This record gives sequence, structure tokens and C-alpha cells, in this order.
Amino acid sequence: MGKLTAPPSFYISTSKESQDIDALTISDFGIGSFTLMEVAGYSAVRDLLARLKPASHGLFFCGKGNNAGDALVVARYLVQHGFSITLVFISGDGDLSEDTHKNYVLLQRVNEADSATGNLAFITSWQDFDPHTDADFIVDGMLGTGLDSDVRGDYNNAIAWSNESSLPVYAMDIPTGLHGDSGKVMGNSITADLTYSFGTLKQGLYLNDGPGKAGEIIYCELPFPNHLKEICSAYLLDESYVQAEPGSAPRHKYEAGVLYVIAGSEGLTGAAMLAAQSAWAEGIGAVILVCPHGNLQIYEKALPQIIKKPIGKRNDYFFKSNHTEEVLNVLGEKKGKVLVGPGLGRDSSTVTFIRNLLERYEGDVLLDADGLWCLSRQDNWQKSDASTWILTPHPGELSNLLGRAIEDDFDRLQSVRKLSSEKNTFILSKGFPVILGTPAGEAYLTSYNTHKFSRAGFGDVLAGKIGAYWSQNNSPDKSSALALLKGKHILENLLETDSSRIVEPKDFI
Repeated sequence: MGKLTAPPSFYISTSKESQDIDALTISDFGIGSFTLMEVAGYSAVRDLLARLKPASHGLFFCGKGNNAGDALVVARYLVQHGFSITLVFISGDGDLSEDTHKNYVLLQRVNEADSATGNLAFITSWQDFDPHTDADFIVDGMLGTGLDSDVRGDYNNAIAWSNESSLPVYAMDIPTGLHGDSGKVMGNSITADLTYSFGTLKQGLYLNDGPGKAGEIIYCELPFPNHLKEICSAYLLDESYVQAEPGSAPRHKYEAGVLYVIAGSEGLTGAAMLAAQSAWAEGIGAVILVCPHGNLQIYEKALPQIIKKPIGKRNDYFFKSNHTEEVLNVLGEKKGKVLVGPGLGRDSSTVTFIRNLLERYEGDVLLDADGLWCLSRQDNWQKSDASTWILTPHPGELSNLLGRAIEDDFDRLQSVRKLSSEKNTFILSKGFPVILGTPAGEAYLTSYNTHKFSRAGFGDVLAGKIGAYWSQNNSPDKSSALALLKGKHILENLLETDSSRIVEPKDFI
């Protein structure tokens, strides 16, 4: 059962991690900073040449740091391909960083030596820039990932002008004004159509305001050695590396995976049905619904393919504290994973039942919905070392587990990583992005739009799919990733034929 392992091209870094990797590549590996800048700029140019209309006019807004240097490399290549370039140094062209100054000189030399290049103009202050200048695109090379205070002065003016224009904007590494770690707008921020992320994917591109400001994100590889990038502990989820464990031919249905679903109460039977049907749809050998006896008749009619194990008496419509022993006996009949929560309800006796069950059961448990609510009613809840848990909270449920409100996605990411590590459990935090935390303190983030999964019922479907993949001998983190990406694939197929379609949970079963 292999764990989820992302290739280096999907590593996500904080600003400090990115700076450390860059510094160590220079000092310990021997690749100079000027070379790294050249590779970064050329990586962006290769993509831009396929996008831009030949001989078009680009405005390059530049600061003084290495972010401007990346833009100058791009400008040098484009002008040699016949593009017209206007360089606007927002706060002057003095005191440029060392490598940026070198590229500034190289660009001037190319312009002076080659009459076949495109037109090149230099503007050394924002005040000298004509806001009526005709152009076809903008390259943002103003401020990079080191920004830690609100954008001010002429940088703010340049951002406002760019956002008000109708020109496509291509950002170097990160849109100016976006915080590299939190993804928050620092007073004002460029709204880019595309961002080239150099060497590693930047964390701020995926949190809070990041997705709305970054546009399309393209990873540009730099010659960072992989062992230096291992300081990163966040990764982007992608189907290119998330592969299910190969299965062997089962001798009977119970070898194809067994999932127990402890779910349902009066008025909430639909959640249990969605979870069970979702798991069954993934080809699992057996789904066993453990339900209060009073609800059995509903499930018998609706779920003919699902094995039912009624608990308690015929007039029991929710789980009670005295049901613990009977449920444990059922769970001992066949080896399998256990999904607890969809539609359980919140009766005080159910809360006690869940506490007793989790204290005594030492198998693998996926906690969702009301199961998480019951867990949050316990002070300082702990997991047995003999058990593996996956928790799947939405933001409100995560707040309940933490005992405090979540401020934003950056806080959510940090909280998930800390809680996963402290409690030695896997946590799939729903939202945009979805954040998957592991006991090792790693985090996996989605980049696709998960807002459509926030309607009632989708959580039950997701839980069923995670449970099914887990039952098929995939690791907890890989099972969660497979379920998320299966949802993405189904959603894309549905919307490809009808983009206005209202997507329902049943579409994923």
C-alpha cells in the first residue's frame, strides 16, 4: 500500500522555502543566480511565443528586484523575435539588483547591435508613462514573492492601470501585490491572465485571493536539484501521479473490498443511501450498511445491492449508547474499512454511542458529517495508535474540531497540517481549495474549482468514494486523492456537454 508521492514539478513552496532552495542551488550546487534567471525567463518565453501574435507590442512593468530581471530576459528574447517592447521601470532604473542590472545592460546591447530586432523603448518612471499607449499585452515584473506590506505609490498606480485595461497580463512568478504564502491581496494586486511560477509552485497562488488573481498557472522548471526541493511539504494534486493500487483477481466478493457504512437516522436516511451507493459504484466487493432497525424498511426498498445490518429494536430510529456492543460484533464479522457519520443525527445518545465506538474499535475509520460533530463534542479527543483515521470536515466542522473559527484559507492550511500531525490522522478539509493533511505534516491542495461540490449530498458521495478506494488497498491519502480527482473528472465530463447544468450528487454515483 504505497503512500501518495508527488513528483517535484508539483511541489508547492512558501516564499522562504523558495528563497532557500534558490540560495542553496547557488551556494551548494554551483549554479549561479544569473543562470537561474536566464532559465526562468527563457521558460516563460517558450510558452509566450506560442500565445502572442507575431510582432505585437508588449508593455513590461518592472521593479528593481529579480522579478524585474526575469521580465528583462523575456523582453530580450521577444525583441529578437521582432516584438516591440516598452519597458517601464516604475520607480526608476537605478539601484537594480545585480542580476537584473546585468540583464538590463544585455538588453541595451542587443538593441544597439542588431538592427533586425523589434522596437525597444525605455521609460524610467511611472510619471513618464503615457497611459494612452497602444499595446497588445502586459508583462508583470514589478514585485515578487518577497512582498510583506501593502503595495504603495506608483506600483499601486501601475496595478490599477493594468487592471482597468483590457490587455492580457502575464505575471512573472506571482502577480504583483499577492502575498506569496497566504494568497491575500496586499492592498492591491495585478489580476493576471497567466502566471509563470518558476522552480516551484508558489503557495499563495492557491489560497484565498490567489486563484482569482493568478489566472492560469504554468510551472516553469529551473535547474534546482530535487533533493533541495524536499524542504517543501505541500503539493498540488494531479491525476498524472495519483494512481490506484493494482488489484488482484478476488476469489470472492469480500476480497474485492468491504466497507461498513454506519449511518442514517429518521429523516436523514438519504445521506446513508448516497454514501453507500457511491461506494458501490466504485466496484467494491461489498458495502454493508449498519443502520438503526427502525429505518431498515426504507433501505430494503432503495438499496437492493447493499447488505443491511439492522441494529437495536424495530422502534429504534437512531443509534443509542446501548448499541455499541452490537455494532462491534457486526464489524468483527468481516475485515473492512468503516465509514461513520452520514445522516447519524445529533441525539445525545448518538454522541455517546460514537464516543464508545471510537474508544473500543481499533480498526480503520473514516469520519464524516455527523460523525465529526459527535467527535467534536468530546474534550481533547484522541485516536488509538492501533487505528488509522480519515476525517473529512467542511469549514464549519473543522472549526468545531479546533474549538475556534477559521480565519481564511491560509489559517485553514496551517490548522489542518498541525491538527493532522498532532492527532496522527489524515484530514481532508473541504473548501476551495480542498486541503488534504497527513500525519507527517504534509499537505496536498486541489487547483480545480470545487465550489460545485458544496451542495447538500456531495459530502456523502465523496465519503463513500474515499471509503471504497481505501477498502481496495489504497493508502488513506491516496484514497482521498483518488476520490477528489474522480469527482473532478466526472464534473468536467458533465460540464463539457452542458456548461450550465446544475450538477447533482447522483451524477457521481
